[in-house]
Amino acid sequence: MSLTHRARATFNSLVGGDMAVDLGTANTLVYVRGEGIVINEPSVVAVNVRDGRPVAVGLEAKRMLGRTPAHIKAVRPLKDGVIDDFEMCETMLRYFIQQVHQQRFARPRMVICVPAGVTPVEQRAVQDAAENAGARKPAYIIEEPMAAAIGAGLPVQEPSGNMIVDIGGGTTEVAVISLGGVVTKQSVRVGGDELDESIVQFLKKEYSLAIGERTAEEVKIVLGSAWPLEQEMYAEVRGRDLVTGLPQTVVIATDEIREAIEEPVSAIVDAVKTTLDRTPPELAADIMERGVVLAGGGALLTGIDVRIHHETGMPVLVAPDPLHCVAIGSGQSLEEFDALKGVLFSSSPSV
Repeated sequence: MSLTHRARATFNSLVGGDMAVDLGTANTLVYVRGEGIVINEPSVVAVNVRDGRPVAVGLEAKRMLGRTPAHIKAVRPLKDGVIDDFEMCETMLRYFIQQVHQQRFARPRMVICVPAGVTPVEQRAVQDAAENAGARKPAYIIEEPMAAAIGAGLPVQEPSGNMIVDIGGGTTEVAVISLGGVVTKQSVRVGGDELDESIVQFLKKEYSLAIGERTAEEVKIVLGSAWPLEQEMYAEVRGRDLVTGLPQTVVIATDEIREAIEEPVSAIVDAVKTTLDRTPPELAADIMERGVVLAGGGALLTGIDVRIHHETGMPVLVAPDPLHCVAIGSGQSLEEFDALKGVLFSSSPSV
């Protein structure tokens, strides 16, 4: 570690350097002001059920999914973009704060992303979890589509229409943004997890093969597509035969997986169409010129941009760094706090 970096780290640990947290269903990313993204780990906590003590957090805990003994349970504290297990979410946030700030009493200013469709109660739960985990009060909230749009480099403060589609692990956020505000939005609780679950159910039904979450995610990454490919591909998938109970390997093609994930993919496309339908004509004309921008891990699904273009007639672009858009955007709201504080919410009227 260089002297400058060490000095900055010491300074951050003493004053509690500002943090932006993309609290995602699948992954949590932490952005530290002046340093960029410093943590990118799965949103998983492994806990000892005997005494409730956390055993591992993040990547180490994800490796335990489906492989734990009876007394250890690997849990995902967030479901569909909102907190499912408050205590575990707080544990995870505290762990990530401590990873960044070694000082025990550091209380950083924190900006946290939430899906656009969350209720005030869910929003308050996120703020409480952050404040209890060590964030300075008040914890600020930014809506995911706004953060994704800022991270994708869209001119959100200008009086022109910008359409962002953020396909995350638990939710898909579609929003049209103009003059620093969301004009129209649609949040559907369909995302990468739903695609994984569809693959699990398809293999169970068609091949009597049981596979776990991690294998389903790998199949989605390798074989998943939303539009026919020029050349279909094949891959071996290993799992447990539901008839014999023994390990089994089957060969699956991309067109089969495309059929398996058709329902959630259609739901994502429908959310885009619904939002476009509600968009004022002047802003729709801007979007026609600039294009629809895709962000989030789901933007990496092969052919999703072609599928949305085919069904809406709009030009569709994938953001330069789709996986990190939300974290970068929420980090930008810290870097330019005074200029962008209009896009943040807090429990205090002082924003």
